[in-house]
Amino acid sequence: MSDLETTQQESTEVLELPAPNEGEEGTLESMPARTSIARWYAVQVASSCEKKVKATLEQRAVTLGVSTRILEIEIPETPAIKVKKDGSRQSTEEKVFPGYVLVRMVLDEDTMMAVRSTPNVINFVGAEDRRATGKARGHIKPRPLSRQEVDRIFKRAAEKKTVVKVDLTEGDQILVTAGPFKDFQGEVIEVSGERSKLKALLSIFVRETPVELEFSQISKQN
Repeated sequence: MSDLETTQQESTEVLELPAPNEGEEGTLESMPARTSIARWYAVQVASSCEKKVKATLEQRAVTLGVSTRILEIEIPETPAIKVKKDGSRQSTEEKVFPGYVLVRMVLDEDTMMAVRSTPNVINFVGAEDRRATGKARGHIKPRPLSRQEVDRIFKRAAEKKTVVKVDLTEGDQILVTAGPFKDFQGEVIEVSGERSKLKALLSIFVRETPVELEFSQISKQN
């Protein structure tokens, strides 16, 4: 795998479906019954079940005899720091694309069924194969991710750029616990996770004044 940028947007990004790799087709109808070409596919899974799906699919691949065709299962992540309500920090991992698992596999009937039948898997990312009548929804045809998309996803994870997540949103009430405004109470008007700072309206001299504070200088009020 080559050196490995998702968008929650859970900052959460929406995984865009790229065109198939140049010169490669992504539908089963255009593929031979059995091929040795392994490609990366995005699989949508239930919220917060990425690791569970990975572990289960790894086990099922062995049990179902397709472990030589389901080669890699990845959940691209980058370091993150979660700032709790009391201002303390906890090291964690932030998923590049929450709700998705990437699988490098040889796509055939057996491997596709192994993935689709795994608990908490919703479906492959792909194109809908509409029925001829147009009255019913068709099946999703898995399409491989482009090389550019795969490189972009894994490059972002490999950069190890720390993401700061804070359990605060606009409108939350806070108490300043340190600095020149200690013991002042206020309302959050802006949160800047990448700078580890926020802006809050504090009542100073009977006036609502916007003040910039570090995450470590405040605690969230119930």
